[in-house]
Amino acid sequence: MRRRQLIYYRDLLWELVVRDLKLLYKRSLLGVAWTLLNPLLQLVVFSFVFRAILRGLNIEHYISYAFSGILIWTWTQTALFHATGLITGNRPLIRQPGFPVAILPIVTVTTGLIHFLLALPALCIFLFIEQVQLSTSLFLFPIAVILQFLLTLSLAYPLAALNVTFRDTQHTLGVLLQLLFYLLPIFYTIDQVPAAFRTYYRWNPLVILIDTYRAVLIDGQFPQWTALFGLIILCALLLPIGYQIFKHQSARFVEEV
Repeated sequence: MRRRQLIYYRDLLWELVVRDLKLLYKRSLLGVAWTLLNPLLQLVVFSFVFRAILRGLNIEHYISYAFSGILIWTWTQTALFHATGLITGNRPLIRQPGFPVAILPIVTVTTGLIHFLLALPALCIFLFIEQVQLSTSLFLFPIAVILQFLLTLSLAYPLAALNVTFRDTQHTLGVLLQLLFYLLPIFYTIDQVPAAFRTYYRWNPLVILIDTYRAVLIDGQFPQWTALFGLIILCALLLPIGYQIFKHQSARFVEEV
């Protein structure tokens, strides 16, 4: 019975992810190509702003550095933003008896993961062009992906539940995510953050995550183990808390929507 349930949830997850992808690119001429075009356009604009206008950036393998940051951030940003509208935007599913509502945030984060993976070949091309030497630390890349999935899902659960009661959540989150984009080391390095704030800056789990990705992908080094273990513990704590908040609020979803 348990195996049949797992197969059911797996098939349901896949069907919902495919549905999300079809809805996302419905009547779009370029379709899934936006997965690559969006981060590339951001890369062009922000590279021009940070390197040509603001100057002062002297980062080795800069295109790979900035593009990797955009891909990592885009996955989490879009998943969290879409998570806030999951319950209110899926009324027919929510009202369907027996539907496992908790699968919806997983669908959103998985859809972001697929976009992330589809854009990875472009990053590989940049790594090749900039002659980045890969090393054995690359085997930690899947761990970084898993941690990002768990961290994003941990935040998606409470945000999806919160927006049912407080509809301002989605708008507020949009502003906060936009501000957070500039506070993350996507186009600049952690060392360029003023020394007085650097210690606190490194506590941001997304900073640790981005730093871990770049250590194994671009620097060919192992990440800072203390920070990585701290991130693992944080994910292990946040995910059950986020899920419990969602589960507690889910009893009111049908009434609220």
